[in-house]
Amino acid sequence: MKQLILIFVLLGLSSCSDYIDKPKNLIDKDVMTDILVDLTINDQAIFMYQDKNMEAGTRFVLKAHNVKPDDFTESFKYYVIKEEMEGIANDAQEILLKKDPKAKKYIEDKKKQNGGLMPFVK
Repeated sequence: MKQLILIFVLLGLSSCSDYIDKPKNLIDKDVMTDILVDLTINDQAIFMYQDKNMEAGTRFVLKAHNVKPDDFTESFKYYVIKEEMEGIANDAQEILLKKDPKAKKYIEDKKKQNGGLMPFVK
């Protein structure tokens, strides 16, 4: 009897392996990386022009990649829960470093301040 209960418990635990369902319009990891790169560049523009409404920049980035805001949000949640977002963010950071090699020193300084965590991910 105990073995039968143990088998049902193990089957129940293995059937509940996903915390979140895969979104029907899941954004590909490569596209998500490109979007994060563009959003990071847009974020720097917001930092430089603080008195301007830069929300349109975010909408433009998503529109340029043919992605709806809801699809981006759902895909972002999915990748975070699946613990794949860190890899996507690291890929985006590598692309940004190729575009601006001077940023490497800034990132290293931030890593020292943040205890070794990447500033893009934190």
